[in-house]
Amino acid sequence: MSHTPAESTESPDSAAASFRSEVTVELVKHSAADSDVLWAARVSTAGEQSLEELQKDPERSKGLINYLMRDRHGSPFEHNSMTFFISAPIFVFREFMRHRVGWSYNEESGRYRQLEPVFYVPGQSRKLIQQGRPGKYVFVEGTPEQHELTSRVMEDSYRRAYEAYQEMLAAGVAREVARSVLPVGLFSSMYATCNARSLMHFLGLRTQHEQAKVPSFPQREIEMVGEQMEAHWAELMPLTYGAFNANGRIAP
Repeated sequence: MSHTPAESTESPDSAAASFRSEVTVELVKHSAADSDVLWAARVSTAGEQSLEELQKDPERSKGLINYLMRDRHGSPFEHNSMTFFISAPIFVFREFMRHRVGWSYNEESGRYRQLEPVFYVPGQSRKLIQQGRPGKYVFVEGTPEQHELTSRVMEDSYRRAYEAYQEMLAAGVAREVARSVLPVGLFSSMYATCNARSLMHFLGLRTQHEQAKVPSFPQREIEMVGEQMEAHWAELMPLTYGAFNANGRIAP
């Protein structure tokens, strides 16, 4: 999968700075299937005979998966694993890493490598204007003038910050010190590993969905990450995913 979205520009006067409006999520490995839920659940009553579920069609037991989800018997949904490679702005990762239970992270380090000048600028579809007060606010479309202003000011700021970063590196300043001038709009990359239960909790908080019983108000950029992770998971565990939606998108 390419990690360079179509919406990007480069300037020879800004150390080849590029500007992106899209995040990317790649499923790099997994051990995740609906049958994982079934053998984990049935060990409580069947013991070693629960291993038979490994060879059976999970479709025949989708009622059990729905029961577990509905009544919030959560531990059977933990016996699986998905590892994603995510490219997104640093401010997204700082929100992401508030999710601690059932997650493992490794992010690229500004101490050990020179960071690339790739920065986030909102695309035209990004709503810019916040109306209302906390807890009751909504976002609405910005005007063309506001979008132009946002892009111009952000790009100018990014260029100046990266030029300062390069100036310090050229003078022999350590990377771990020089990186302090770089903004949270800088793109970073990380591996994130989770199980279905921890992913469901993430999706319940970081995405909006018409089937959700509990409303959520995520920042759009982390929701973009969540939507791509959700699409991968839906293909791996369709029965579990269907039960999650049918029961209000509340993690068990």
